[in-house]
Amino acid sequence: MRLSKGIFTLGTLLLLQGCMTAAVVGVVGGAAIVSDNRTVGTQLNDQQLELEAHSALRKIEGMSKNTNLQVISVNGSVLIVGQAPNAYLKDLAVKTIEKIDSVKQIHNQIRISNLTSITTRTNDVWLTSKVKTAIFKSNSLDAANVKVITENGEVFLMGVVKKEDGDKAVEIARHVGGVNRVFKMFEYLSN
Repeated sequence: MRLSKGIFTLGTLLLLQGCMTAAVVGVVGGAAIVSDNRTVGTQLNDQQLELEAHSALRKIEGMSKNTNLQVISVNGSVLIVGQAPNAYLKDLAVKTIEKIDSVKQIHNQIRISNLTSITTRTNDVWLTSKVKTAIFKSNSLDAANVKVITENGEVFLMGVVKKEDGDKAVEIARHVGGVNRVFKMFEYLSN
């Protein structure tokens, strides 16, 4: 009886912790939508573009099984990161995404290599959160306008920002422990 109460209590705490995390993510996500320099329509278009790209890649035989790719869009500018085992799959992924109507530009950062391990991917999630937290804590720029993507220790920064804010974000990211390299792929606002 005591064991079942303990399991029930632990399960309830884990469930509530998940609800709290979802609530915090929802609030932060909502704030990001409101303060993003892109219009809500553009944000929705970027999400749709990402979904279309992932769907198109999944339809290619062997692509999902043999590659580890992420597609991120900001204002129609697309970043493709990850690994492919050969140039053929790398080029095929890029050509597939180029065919999507709303794609304005592609930043091809696919590496020809073995797929990263779950440990590396977990570390990338941790690095992304560290960089986002550092940018958020800086108070010198609006963190909602900076997308942080980490792949194999490399950090990619995207967003629609003022040039000085982009430079600040890069400097912050460079000083986060564990970050191997920082790439900036910003679209700059005119002052």
